[in-house]
Amino acid sequence: MTSRLTMRCCQTATSTCFSRRNYREKNDMRIERIGREPDFSRYMDLKEGWLDRRIFSDAEIYEEELYRIFARSWLFVAHESQLPKAGDFLTTHMGEDAVIVARQPDGSIRVFLNSCPHRGNKVCFADAGNTRRFVCNYHGWAFDTGGELKGMHEEYCYDENDIDRKKNGLKQVARVASYKGLVFATFAEDGPSLDAWLGDFRWYLDMLLDNEEGGTELIGGCIKSVMNANWKFGVENFIGDAYHAGWTHDSGCRSMNNGEPFPPIDMENSYHASVNGHGWEFGTEGVGDLFLLGRPKVLEYYEKIRPKMAQRLGEMRSKIFGSVASASIFPNVSFLPGISTFRQWQPKGPMEFELKTWVIVNKAMPDDIKDEITKGVMQTFGPGGTFEMDDGENWSNCTTVNRGVVTRHERLHYRCGISRQIEHDTLPGIVYRGQYNDANQRGFYQRWLDMMEADKLDAMPERPEPRLSGVGETRNLPGLFAL
Repeated sequence: MTSRLTMRCCQTATSTCFSRRNYREKNDMRIERIGREPDFSRYMDLKEGWLDRRIFSDAEIYEEELYRIFARSWLFVAHESQLPKAGDFLTTHMGEDAVIVARQPDGSIRVFLNSCPHRGNKVCFADAGNTRRFVCNYHGWAFDTGGELKGMHEEYCYDENDIDRKKNGLKQVARVASYKGLVFATFAEDGPSLDAWLGDFRWYLDMLLDNEEGGTELIGGCIKSVMNANWKFGVENFIGDAYHAGWTHDSGCRSMNNGEPFPPIDMENSYHASVNGHGWEFGTEGVGDLFLLGRPKVLEYYEKIRPKMAQRLGEMRSKIFGSVASASIFPNVSFLPGISTFRQWQPKGPMEFELKTWVIVNKAMPDDIKDEITKGVMQTFGPGGTFEMDDGENWSNCTTVNRGVVTRHERLHYRCGISRQIEHDTLPGIVYRGQYNDANQRGFYQRWLDMMEADKLDAMPERPEPRLSGVGETRNLPGLFAL
């Protein structure tokens, strides 16, 4: 049967086909890609505040996302604490590409495709471990922890010029870098560095990653769950949707906190902040999320270290941490800084994603506090948690209902708080007042649009112009963002 895509290409005018051929030749990541013209602005008008529902279910748009976002973005692949020793490895995905992340004898970390260059079989089936070799179970090709081909079953069958081992190792990801324990990788050989990719959002990230001496670690392993929903619904929920919490999570909140409802939002002293598609929505009361975690000992711990946090990161960040807040790193990582859930939304098609969930804690914490946090995360945002079940049902229904033949042509409303942008002396990024807002979602989809339409990553605009260029450490900012 001829596919709908092939039929459409055969029926396309010669001039259009020529345009697409030139486009493919200009883009390394699209050399063999025959898809839509790069005109995705028709799917949204963010100044007016609406989105086209088709971006959540259209299979061809999803394929373009894999090429233009997941094959070019810096993607989270591991935390350094998961790979403490040489030979430690874990397996994960970058988009839908399976990869192995491995600690090398020299202490560096490499990332390479989890696919044998002989017939393409998956090489490593374990989630994590320690090894000296990865051996394909199809024909016995063996690779070291750096991905280099070291030997094959029945090597005598290969004549001298049949194979060049140096050219037949596991394909290396183009670049790997880390930021304060978080390891990222990208297939793109050029484009921004990781520090430039994160940009001014580092000021916010350090509230999670550097609020206490010693940094962070992931504990308790990884929990995986599959949801019948588009990956973007999970990201946008965490990047800025505080609005749903008091309604969707009301019963869960009351069950966790002796019948107490969701904490009220102070719309004058809460904000949305967006940097190149990364976003953090937050209050400044310092206790809302710690209260929702339902673990008094954890709240006491953070109240004890808060004065040191203020000395380390400044007064404003010490007030933000622990407040009702959520955040996402573009394109597919999210976390709740006060509740300590850290997660990644792995796309598995336009209408399915795999959610990977970890618990992130400060290394310096006493073990009993780490245990309390782990229990709190599982009770709130584990697969059986009181809040996670609420969210999953909503995202699934949003995805399936938006797919309707008539429904898919109706616009979705993203105008909340559209006129509340402010300039703030302390907060970097594009800042809007009021935690109930669609501002960070609009910022996320603006970056989605930037990447879907940009031929070259270097040509994408900075949103906004960075204020921390050349600043290597956000702790060293006395007076720059003074209150």
